[in-house]
This record gives sequence, structure tokens and C-alpha cells, in this order.
Amino acid sequence: MRQSKKLLMLTLTVVLTLTFAFAVTANAKMVKQIDNFVYFLDQSGSMAMKHGEMGKPKIDMAIETMEAMNKAVPALDYTSAMFLFAPFEAKSQPGTFNQGGMAGSIGEVNTDFDIFNRRTTLGNGLMDVDPVLAGLSGTTGLIIFTDGNSNYGADPIAQAKALYAKYGDNLCIHVVSFADTPRGQMIIDEIRALSSCTVVADYASLMAPGAMDTYAEDVFYDEVAEAAVVVPVVVPMAKETITFSLNFGFDKAAIIDEMIPVLEQAQMILDEDAGAMFEVAGHTDSTGPEAYNQGLSERRAAAVKNWLIANGVPASRLAAKGYGELDPKYDNGTKEGRKLNRRVEILTK
Repeated sequence: MRQSKKLLMLTLTVVLTLTFAFAVTANAKMVKQIDNFVYFLDQSGSMAMKHGEMGKPKIDMAIETMEAMNKAVPALDYTSAMFLFAPFEAKSQPGTFNQGGMAGSIGEVNTDFDIFNRRTTLGNGLMDVDPVLAGLSGTTGLIIFTDGNSNYGADPIAQAKALYAKYGDNLCIHVVSFADTPRGQMIIDEIRALSSCTVVADYASLMAPGAMDTYAEDVFYDEVAEAAVVVPVVVPMAKETITFSLNFGFDKAAIIDEMIPVLEQAQMILDEDAGAMFEVAGHTDSTGPEAYNQGLSERRAAAVKNWLIANGVPASRLAAKGYGELDPKYDNGTKEGRKLNRRVEILTK
């Protein structure tokens, strides 16, 4: 599971000299990006201590974050659960997600516990939650709320690697950091580095205005086109140009059903000029490593090219090329800009 955002808009623009341009727009609906999620809260002694910069107990900060996240998760048919570690404890067994029920489980967490004799056993906690993950079907987000100060038991990095080795793309581990020590942050960063699917977040970033909604959209759901409408407009141009743009979900490269109407429009227009050559150009936003994004852009371009070939466009007329994150058209500093940069364009050569 490589987590995704969003298929919010499908657009197709075709410009012919003194003829028509077609704008294809779509109503958006929410669909699950993951099938299951598990909240995994650190209740070790260090979490009862005040954060070195924030001045508040880290466990209180974590509860505040979880409550805000719970409100941002849409009411889709997820399977959800909530467990604690250090020590391991079930607060909500896997079941159909209910925002009110999950809020009740979060509210039942004891935050008034002793600091001493409660070591951080993050590695052991990952071992303990493995049977929970094994009982889930589909893709799962494991969301860990911790300061990373693992100081006892199994190596958390090794255990996280073992989970990825076991579940592959069906698992994504997200760590919400409450670290206030270099070692704690190092452990968190090393877990995050194990997969490009992880969405980086901490208390300060998530509690900023609007940030939790963005996080929920990055982790929990996609927005996809519900229905496409083609609207013709007259656009005079000096020369013939064809531009087609298709927006993909976060970290997604597969063609989905909602894209087909727009791809069919593109195919029809390409077929009208059988001698024209086209470049299928893949792009990404700036989230994640540059090298990974380069490969993702190439996979997106290849997916569109392969669809067109399978539907009758000669391969000799199409050249697929990935540009990674290096050619953004929109502001990667905004949620909407990142969505629009996750695109494939078809251009006349």
C-alpha cells in the first residue's frame, strides 16, 4: 500500500486552431485509501513527562492529537482499532469505525500514571501488535503516537522492518512524533525511512490550522471523480496544440475506473490526427525522496501510455517520459497544488 492523494479532478484540454477546447470536470467523492487503521499509543514513563519545548505532558499532547485526528477521519467503512504499548493494552478491538466510539476509547486512556518503572518498549509493542495486523484484510495504516525513547526490549527498527517484510504494500507505518530528544527523533526517523508511504507529522505540524484535514487526506482517503462532464468552448490559437492532463492519487500510478471517460476522450482526439506524435509526460508532487518520485512519474506515464496502446493508439506514436517532481505547475506548499502536480500530460511533439 503506497498511500495516496487524490484524484480530485480530471481535466482534458484540446486546442485546435479556431475550433473547440474541451474541459472535463468532475464532482469529487471520498473513497478509502486504506481499509483499516490502528491507533498505537505510547504510554511509557517518558510520555508522562513534559515536552522539553512545549511544556506540556507528552501523553496529554498525544491525546489531544488523537482526538483531533479522530474528528478529521471521514465516516467511511474502515475497520479501526486502538491499542497502547508500554505496557501493551487493547482499548478498542478491530471493528467497524465509528467516530463516537473511537472518541470514547481515546477518552478512556489513563494519562495520570507514574513516570518511573514504565520503560519504553516500542520494539516489543510492534511485536505485540503483529497478531492484530495479521487479523485484518486489505491495506492497513498503523499510526504510532510516541516520543521514540525506546530504551528496553526488542530493536524497534528491526521490528518495523519485519512488519514491512511480512505485509509489504498492505501496511504503512506512520509515526506522529512527540520526540524531545535526539535519540528519540532518530528512532522515529529511521522507522519513517523504511517506506516512502509514511506521512511525516508531529504535534506542532498537525495542530496548525487546517493541517489535520490535510493529514487525514494524505493517510486515510482519496477524493475521486464521481462523474465527468465535457463542456466545449471556442479557443482561437495560432497553431494546433493538444494538451491532456490527468491527476493521480498520492503515490498512485494505476488507472482506475473514474479515469476511463477522460482517457476515452483523449483517445478519440488522438485518433483524429493519425499522423501526430505525442509525449506522455508523468509528474509528481514534492512529497518523498526525489529518486522515488522520478520512478513514480515514470510509472504514471507508462500506465497512461499502456492504456492508450491497449485501446488502439499505435505505440509508435507515443513516447513516455517521467519528470519526477522537477517540473511542478502548481505550488507544492499547498494541498491543492500538490494534488494538481500529481499528473500525466499528453503533449504534441
